[in-house]
Amino acid sequence: MDPVRQVGTVQGHGGSIISGVLSIGIFLGSLVLVPTSLNAIRYVELLSDHLHPFMLYCHPHGNGVFQQDICISHRSQLATAWLDEHSSDFSVMNCPPGSPDLNPIEHLWDVLEKGVKAHHTTPATLTELWTALAEVWQAIPVERFRKLVESMPSRVAAVIKDRVGPTRY
Repeated sequence: MDPVRQVGTVQGHGGSIISGVLSIGIFLGSLVLVPTSLNAIRYVELLSDHLHPFMLYCHPHGNGVFQQDICISHRSQLATAWLDEHSSDFSVMNCPPGSPDLNPIEHLWDVLEKGVKAHHTTPATLTELWTALAEVWQAIPVERFRKLVESMPSRVAAVIKDRVGPTRY
Protein backbone atom coordinates (compact mmCIF):
# COMPACT_ATOMS: atom_id res chain seq x y z
CA MET A 1 0.00 0.00 0.00
CA ASP A 2 3.06 2.25 -0.04
CA PRO A 3 2.34 5.06 -2.55
CA VAL A 4 5.96 4.94 -3.73
CA ARG A 5 5.38 1.40 -5.01
CA GLN A 6 2.14 2.19 -6.83
CA VAL A 7 1.95 2.80 -10.53
CA GLY A 8 -0.69 4.96 -12.20
CA THR A 9 -2.45 3.95 -15.40
CA VAL A 10 -3.74 5.75 -18.43
CA GLN A 11 -7.15 4.72 -19.73
CA GLY A 12 -8.59 4.95 -23.19
CA HIS A 13 -5.64 3.67 -25.26
CA GLY A 14 -5.38 0.39 -27.11
CA GLY A 15 -7.95 -2.18 -28.12
CA SER A 16 -10.66 -4.01 -26.28
CA ILE A 17 -11.51 -7.64 -26.40
CA ILE A 18 -14.42 -8.07 -24.03
CA SER A 19 -17.25 -6.34 -22.34
CA GLY A 20 -19.42 -7.80 -19.63
CA VAL A 21 -22.16 -6.92 -17.19
CA LEU A 22 -23.38 -8.24 -13.88
CA SER A 23 -26.28 -7.53 -11.55
CA ILE A 24 -26.71 -7.83 -7.81
CA GLY A 25 -29.36 -10.48 -8.39
CA ILE A 26 -28.44 -13.81 -9.82
CA PHE A 27 -27.59 -12.40 -13.21
CA LEU A 28 -24.27 -12.49 -14.93
CA GLY A 29 -24.73 -10.95 -18.36
CA SER A 30 -23.18 -12.20 -21.51
CA LEU A 31 -19.58 -11.61 -22.42
CA VAL A 32 -19.35 -9.64 -25.66
CA LEU A 33 -16.42 -9.67 -28.05
CA VAL A 34 -15.24 -6.19 -29.09
CA PRO A 35 -12.52 -6.96 -31.62
CA THR A 36 -11.47 -3.37 -32.21
CA SER A 37 -10.76 -0.30 -30.14
CA LEU A 38 -13.82 1.01 -28.39
CA ASN A 39 -14.98 4.37 -29.67
CA ALA A 40 -18.16 6.29 -28.83
CA ILE A 41 -20.19 4.77 -31.67
CA ARG A 42 -19.22 1.19 -30.81
CA TYR A 43 -19.87 1.87 -27.12
CA VAL A 44 -23.39 3.13 -27.81
CA GLU A 45 -23.98 0.03 -29.94
CA LEU A 46 -22.91 -2.12 -26.96
CA LEU A 47 -25.22 -0.17 -24.66
CA SER A 48 -28.13 -0.53 -27.05
CA ASP A 49 -27.61 -4.15 -28.08
CA HIS A 50 -26.47 -5.68 -24.80
CA LEU A 51 -26.75 -3.46 -21.74
CA HIS A 52 -30.24 -2.11 -22.36
CA PRO A 53 -31.93 -5.53 -22.76
CA PHE A 54 -29.97 -6.86 -19.77
CA MET A 55 -31.05 -3.96 -17.54
CA LEU A 56 -34.69 -4.27 -18.64
CA TYR A 57 -34.60 -7.98 -17.84
CA CYS A 58 -32.88 -7.62 -14.45
CA HIS A 59 -34.61 -4.41 -13.39
CA PRO A 60 -37.98 -4.23 -15.17
CA HIS A 61 -39.18 -1.40 -12.93
CA GLY A 62 -36.34 0.94 -13.95
CA ASN A 63 -34.60 0.74 -10.56
CA GLY A 64 -31.26 -0.58 -11.83
CA VAL A 65 -28.05 1.42 -11.55
CA PHE A 66 -25.42 1.17 -14.25
CA GLN A 67 -21.81 1.70 -13.26
CA GLN A 68 -19.24 2.28 -15.96
CA ASP A 69 -15.61 3.23 -15.80
CA ILE A 70 -14.34 6.64 -16.81
CA CYS A 71 -12.78 5.93 -20.19
CA ILE A 72 -13.21 8.52 -22.91
CA SER A 73 -15.76 6.65 -25.03
CA HIS A 74 -17.99 6.19 -21.98
CA ARG A 75 -18.00 9.94 -21.32
CA SER A 76 -18.58 10.99 -24.92
CA GLN A 77 -21.46 13.27 -25.85
CA LEU A 78 -22.97 10.45 -27.89
CA ALA A 79 -22.90 7.97 -24.99
CA THR A 80 -24.09 10.58 -22.49
CA ALA A 81 -27.02 11.47 -24.77
CA TRP A 82 -27.93 7.78 -25.18
CA LEU A 83 -27.82 7.21 -21.42
CA ASP A 84 -29.91 10.33 -20.79
CA GLU A 85 -32.45 9.10 -23.35
CA HIS A 86 -32.78 5.82 -21.43
CA SER A 87 -32.75 7.30 -17.93
CA SER A 88 -36.28 6.05 -17.25
CA ASP A 89 -35.04 2.47 -17.73
CA PHE A 90 -32.05 2.70 -15.34
CA SER A 91 -29.85 5.31 -13.73
CA VAL A 92 -26.13 5.82 -14.17
CA MET A 93 -23.69 6.09 -11.28
CA ASN A 94 -21.56 9.11 -12.02
CA CYS A 95 -17.93 9.09 -10.93
CA PRO A 96 -15.73 12.16 -11.23
CA PRO A 97 -12.75 12.01 -13.61
CA GLY A 98 -9.62 10.63 -11.96
CA SER A 99 -11.62 8.78 -9.31
CA PRO A 100 -10.59 5.25 -8.41
CA ASP A 101 -12.27 2.53 -10.43
CA LEU A 102 -14.34 0.72 -7.83
CA ASN A 103 -16.47 -1.12 -10.32
CA PRO A 104 -16.81 -4.68 -8.99
CA ILE A 105 -16.53 -6.10 -12.49
CA GLU A 106 -12.82 -5.17 -12.44
CA HIS A 107 -12.32 -8.15 -10.10
CA LEU A 108 -13.98 -10.44 -12.62
CA TRP A 109 -11.40 -9.50 -15.25
CA ASP A 110 -8.82 -10.95 -12.85
CA VAL A 111 -10.93 -14.11 -12.52
CA LEU A 112 -10.98 -14.38 -16.32
CA GLU A 113 -7.24 -13.95 -16.62
CA LYS A 114 -6.51 -16.57 -13.97
CA GLY A 115 -9.09 -18.93 -15.45
CA VAL A 116 -7.60 -18.75 -18.93
CA LYS A 117 -4.10 -19.27 -17.56
CA ALA A 118 -5.36 -22.38 -15.75
CA HIS A 119 -6.53 -23.97 -19.03
CA HIS A 120 -4.54 -26.97 -20.19
CA THR A 121 -3.38 -25.21 -23.35
CA THR A 122 -2.60 -21.55 -23.94
CA PRO A 123 -4.93 -20.01 -26.54
CA ALA A 124 -2.98 -19.41 -29.75
CA THR A 125 -5.64 -17.49 -31.69
CA LEU A 126 -8.24 -14.86 -30.92
CA THR A 127 -10.96 -17.48 -31.43
CA GLU A 128 -9.33 -19.85 -28.92
CA LEU A 129 -8.88 -17.01 -26.44
CA TRP A 130 -12.51 -15.96 -26.86
CA THR A 131 -13.70 -19.55 -26.32
CA ALA A 132 -11.59 -19.89 -23.17
CA LEU A 133 -12.82 -16.53 -21.82
CA ALA A 134 -16.46 -17.44 -22.48
CA GLU A 135 -16.04 -20.79 -20.68
CA VAL A 136 -14.46 -19.15 -17.63
CA TRP A 137 -17.08 -16.37 -17.60
CA GLN A 138 -19.98 -18.84 -17.59
CA ALA A 139 -18.38 -20.83 -14.76
CA ILE A 140 -18.18 -17.87 -12.34
CA PRO A 141 -20.34 -18.76 -9.34
CA VAL A 142 -23.29 -16.48 -8.57
CA GLU A 143 -22.02 -15.95 -5.04
CA ARG A 144 -18.74 -14.57 -6.39
CA PHE A 145 -20.25 -11.65 -8.26
CA ARG A 146 -22.99 -11.11 -5.67
CA LYS A 147 -20.32 -10.52 -2.99
CA LEU A 148 -18.50 -8.10 -5.28
CA VAL A 149 -21.63 -6.02 -5.81
CA GLU A 150 -22.56 -6.14 -2.12
CA SER A 151 -19.09 -4.82 -1.24
CA MET A 152 -19.80 -1.49 -2.98
CA PRO A 153 -20.90 0.44 0.15
CA SER A 154 -17.71 -0.49 1.99
CA ARG A 155 -15.60 0.33 -1.10
CA VAL A 156 -17.11 3.78 -1.37
CA ALA A 157 -16.80 4.36 2.39
CA ALA A 158 -13.10 3.39 2.26
CA VAL A 159 -12.42 5.86 -0.55
CA ILE A 160 -14.27 8.64 1.27
CA LYS A 161 -12.42 7.88 4.50
CA ASP A 162 -8.96 7.72 2.94
CA ARG A 163 -9.64 10.57 0.46
CA VAL A 164 -6.36 10.62 -1.47
CA GLY A 165 -4.64 7.54 -0.08
CA PRO A 166 -4.82 3.94 -1.22
CA THR A 167 -7.48 1.56 0.09
CA ARG A 168 -7.45 -2.18 0.47
CA TYR A 169 -9.74 -2.38 -2.56
